[in-house]
Amino acid sequence: MSDALATAITAAAGLGGALLGAVLPQRFNVRERAAEAELAERRRSFEERREAYTAMNRASEQFHTLLKDALHRMRDGVYTDEDRTRLEESRRDYRDRYASAQMIVPLRILEASRELNRVLAGVDAAAKRIDRGLAREGESAEDLIVTVRQAEPRLVTMRTLMRADLGIRDR
Repeated sequence: MSDALATAITAAAGLGGALLGAVLPQRFNVRERAAEAELAERRRSFEERREAYTAMNRASEQFHTLLKDALHRMRDGVYTDEDRTRLEESRRDYRDRYASAQMIVPLRILEASRELNRVLAGVDAAAKRIDRGLAREGESAEDLIVTVRQAEPRLVTMRTLMRADLGIRDR
C-alpha cells in the first residue's frame, strides 16, 4: 500500500468519524427527547385518571350517603327542603363527575360505575316518587333503605378496579 493510499484511507476514515461524531449524538438526543416526552405523557395520563377516579369515587360515595340519609329521614317523617337541596346538588355532582370521566377512564371502570348507577338511579327515582306522594305499589322508604345497600359492593368493586388501574396493590 502506498503512502498516498494510506493517507487517503486515513482522511476518509477521519471524515467519516467526524460526520458520525456529529450525527450520532444528534440521533441520541432525538431518541432521548422522544422517550422523555412519552414518559411525560404517561405521567399526565396517570394523573388525569387518578384525579378522575378520586372525583368519581368521592361523588359516588357522597350521593350514596346522602341518598341513604334522605331515605331514613323520609321514613322518619323529617325530610326537609334543605335535605332535598343537598341531595340534588350531590346528584348533579355525581352525574358531572361521571360525564367528565367518560373520555379518559377505561371501559371496565365505566362499566363498574354504570352498575353502581343502576342501583343509585333506581333508588333515587323511587325516593323522588315517595317524596312527591306518587309512590308505586310496594314502594316505601323502608324498602328502599334495603335496596340502596346493594350499591355498597358495587362501590367497592368500582374503587378496587380504579386502584388496580393505578397500580395500587393491597398487601
